[in-house]
Amino acid sequence: MQVNSIQKLMIAIVQEQDVDVAERALGTLGATLFHLSSTGGFLGRRNATLLIGLQNGMEKEAIDTLTASCRQRVEYLAIPLEGAAMPLPTPMPVTVGGATVFTIPVERFEEF
Repeated sequence: MQVNSIQKLMIAIVQEQDVDVAERALGTLGATLFHLSSTGGFLGRRNATLLIGLQNGMEKEAIDTLTASCRQRVEYLAIPLEGAAMPLPTPMPVTVGGATVFTIPVERFEEF
């Protein structure tokens, strides 16, 4: 049993295209990592929620790793043009990707 080896829990939501690179890069930090498949609410696209266990002082290094691994992209969504005689979709640019990160303190960590 390990007690207090993880002091911070970082929750990172990343795009499916970036998850493999992010996991490998975070693995080099020695972070405890869990991958949960998830779906975005706005576009309904697949993404991944990474639960990253960190020791104190590793937050900046983990953020830098995620910044280098997860990039933003511009994708075009077809949105119907209102008031048109025929419902022709108009492509609209939407920025997706990157990472959304939350960091919370861990009061207790046990592994058994």
